[in-house]
Amino acid sequence: MTAQKPALLALALLLGAGPFSASATAASAADLQRLYDPIVQRMARDHGIPAGFIHAVIRAESNYDQFALSEKGAMGLMQLMPDTAVQYGVRNVFDPAQNIEGGTKYLKDLMRLYNGKTDLVLAAYNAGQEAVRKYGSIPPYPETREYIRRVRASYDKPIMRPRVYKLYDESGKLVLTNDPGSVRLNRN
Repeated sequence: MTAQKPALLALALLLGAGPFSASATAASAADLQRLYDPIVQRMARDHGIPAGFIHAVIRAESNYDQFALSEKGAMGLMQLMPDTAVQYGVRNVFDPAQNIEGGTKYLKDLMRLYNGKTDLVLAAYNAGQEAVRKYGSIPPYPETREYIRRVRASYDKPIMRPRVYKLYDESGKLVLTNDPGSVRLNRN
């Protein structure tokens, strides 16, 4: 148990919430979200992922429990599997900054791989890239579908802003596009 949890429990008890009530749990998660928000904001800025999306993933994965462990071996706030943690340079999966950075880097790579398609990114984060590849879409696993629903309930905005290019075509006409390869450019 972290030093934060007893303090949060004492705060909840002072406010009249029992230790097993929904309001104590909600207060704890909200307080922990505020605690980890500076890290999330920095990772969002550094990696170009909306902070709200990172928070939604953390909420769905661990509900802000930095010591969360899954039956399958995922660990920490963003529930990193051991191989994923190693791949993204996470030495201590229970260190909030390292865990959030590793999870955010992984999300960024998945965003590139799936062209920002939120549901595929979330499916791969939850069930693995191999499962998404095997089914060619969201795997038919109830757990994965429920996971996507929970994250999207917290954050249902695009996770990537489309990049818009301002170019001039061969005739000198201004063209706005998200696919610069489709425009025959004026080379003058």
